[in-house]
Amino acid sequence: QVQLVESGGALAQAGGSLRLSCAASGSSFAPYTMAWFRQAPGKERDFVAAITWTDSNRYYADSVKGRFTISRDNAKDTVYLQMNSLKPEDTALYLCAAEWRGTGSAYGGAYEYWGQGTQVTVSS
Repeated sequence: QVQLVESGGALAQAGGSLRLSCAASGSSFAPYTMAWFRQAPGKERDFVAAITWTDSNRYYADSVKGRFTISRDNAKDTVYLQMNSLKPEDTALYLCAAEWRGTGSAYGGAYEYWGQGTQVTVSS
């Protein structure tokens, strides 16, 4: 079992930056591929970024490429999402997810564990 707790969500202005964190506990962190998804009100959950467990390959949704960076610190059992050049359309609940030895899939159903999310709101 893996417990995931997100933090760092806030109200930000367009063009600004935020850094989200997701702290894992309950099991060894290193074998898990980690991902961020987001869900806006009334919309489906969308893939944002993933970082693999083995060689830290990174994958991004087209909508965030060049603006967001995913990283992980295995010593701290934490994955991060650095978000720059924020846009109002980035407003959503951001969810952290974990898949044991995953490939970095953009499909939410591949992930076994989920956090409760942290809210990001971007004003224009």
